[in-house]
Amino acid sequence: MVAGGWRVELGAMVLKEGGTLFRVWAPKSKSVNLLILTGRAAGTVVMQPEGKGYYSVTVPGAADGDRYLYQLDSGKTYPDPVSRSQPDGVHESSQVVDPDQFLWTEEGWQGVPLEKYRIYEIHIGTFTREGTFEAVIQHLDYLVDLGITALELMPVSQCPGKRNWGYDGVYHFAPQSNYGGPEGLRRLVNACHRKGLAVVLDVVYNHFGPEGSYLDLFGNYFTDKYRTPWGRAVNLDGPDSDPVLEYFLCNAGYWISEFRFDALRLDAVDWIFDQTPKPLLRRLADEMHLHRDRLGRHIYLFAENDTNDVRLINSPDKCGFGLDAQWCDNFHHALRALLTGEVTGYYEDFGQFSQLQKAFEQAFVFTGEYSRYRRRRHGGPTENHPGSQFVVFSQNHDQVGNRKCGDRLSANLALNQLLLAAATVILSPYLPLLFMGEEYGERAPFHYFVDHSNPELIELVRKGKQEEHASGICEGEIPDPSAEATFEESIIDVAAPKEGEQAVLLEFYKQLFVLRGSLPALQVFQRDAMAVSGLPEQKVLFLRRWSGDNSVLCLFSYSNIQQEVPLALPQGAWQRVLDSSALKWRGPGEETPETVQVGAAEQSRMIRINPFSVVVYSADLSGGAHGRG
Repeated sequence: MVAGGWRVELGAMVLKEGGTLFRVWAPKSKSVNLLILTGRAAGTVVMQPEGKGYYSVTVPGAADGDRYLYQLDSGKTYPDPVSRSQPDGVHESSQVVDPDQFLWTEEGWQGVPLEKYRIYEIHIGTFTREGTFEAVIQHLDYLVDLGITALELMPVSQCPGKRNWGYDGVYHFAPQSNYGGPEGLRRLVNACHRKGLAVVLDVVYNHFGPEGSYLDLFGNYFTDKYRTPWGRAVNLDGPDSDPVLEYFLCNAGYWISEFRFDALRLDAVDWIFDQTPKPLLRRLADEMHLHRDRLGRHIYLFAENDTNDVRLINSPDKCGFGLDAQWCDNFHHALRALLTGEVTGYYEDFGQFSQLQKAFEQAFVFTGEYSRYRRRRHGGPTENHPGSQFVVFSQNHDQVGNRKCGDRLSANLALNQLLLAAATVILSPYLPLLFMGEEYGERAPFHYFVDHSNPELIELVRKGKQEEHASGICEGEIPDPSAEATFEESIIDVAAPKEGEQAVLLEFYKQLFVLRGSLPALQVFQRDAMAVSGLPEQKVLFLRRWSGDNSVLCLFSYSNIQQEVPLALPQGAWQRVLDSSALKWRGPGEETPETVQVGAAEQSRMIRINPFSVVVYSADLSGGAHGRG
């Protein structure tokens, strides 16, 4: 039984009493025939018009596994726009799927509270050599041991071919067949929940892929009123847009109910155009909250965008859309530019220490200031939203894969800098996200890759990637997105033994997550429970957070030289709980004192801190006497 009795009223729906109801929106066709290709009900069935462009028919003998197509009045046949499965790819027949055939064994699962999200992003095709949902399951214990609480999947909607990032999906209800299809995806989500892991799915509601999308032959799914970087915009506010809106609302509910995902991450929401009084984003947030109440578990909606606009997470009574959290590119840009010195492309606006300090204070660096890169003012204030509403990272699929050679930080930074980058993200007052393999310094690049069948389209992709790349240095030619070797080079091996610096880095990540999970001060995200200060000339940042009696001070040095800095703390006994320059982390050895006893009359003292390092002190202060030091 689908969770809570909810189901999508589109596509092929297997009925409890037997048979299957087929329903499609096809206002552009004067008639629709259903062609059942396999099974006991094989044959052609005339579908009945319902009005407003919908056609439907119930076929008593049609069942799970049957293949079918829709025939429009042109006489041509096409897959179902709301297909649950495309076993042979985007151009071939759809398959009936009965979700109740899967036996869920994650009873009692209620999800993970937002504040406890520690996200690990993967691409199914390159996370393992097998490239399947099933193959991921054997690595879940590894993720739990690392300290991860939420696994994020890059888009899995059926794409052309077998190699794709997922953002070229054209069947948004059909999990990629060569990954394992619907059955494999359910097995993965079920296994994650049994391990205590939430699962986030990246969904694409701003466009459809350029190959295999036949939706425009059925109805007015697209509009020329707007334009996206990927082609025609989705019709959400023009004539005949209500069924298109229903398509996406049903899709969100489908992943939450039939696959039991815990959260959805909406790709590039600034390219979703809807000028109606209650646009798609607001409706999606309301829909997710209804599912949350109906199912009685934690369900969240994340937004990805680079506009620095908190209207996404503002509540509706503050003229917002009511989403739960959003990605924060500014934090990444400020950190990366400071560590690497790279200031080309969209990093042109970054590179100053003060910008990373502002990112710690406000999440956004640009809150209305002029952007040289954009040649206009950019962003707005975060309005004191808690840190748990922002996702930060030092790497993700975009920030690695859109570089000229797909190079990771581990290809360019020394170990002490990688340790510092990890601590900056994981000890921040935000939700941390890791990109697969970063925790041990994976050296395989992550390229952009496609598997289109149309030579002209392939050439357009090649040309587009050549023109688009604005970051990174690549010796020789940019890897061909359509070459199988480009994809193969991107596959990582998390199961390989970790030795040397990789073993050190992996253990450091684990230690950071232990601190984040064990120190109460690192589990509070309110702005009034933290203080940020910095020494711009010395590139040293102080972050202090507190909760109850516990208080934590994190010192981050982004300088390449050892230096003395003033340490100002409230009265009490402070214990050093981490120093990334310790010998165990292959550093030169700690220079900071192991304990610091601060008296009532003491203002500050000088301590020595090593280059590119992080030091963490913790204290239990009676009566919560944290002050601001």
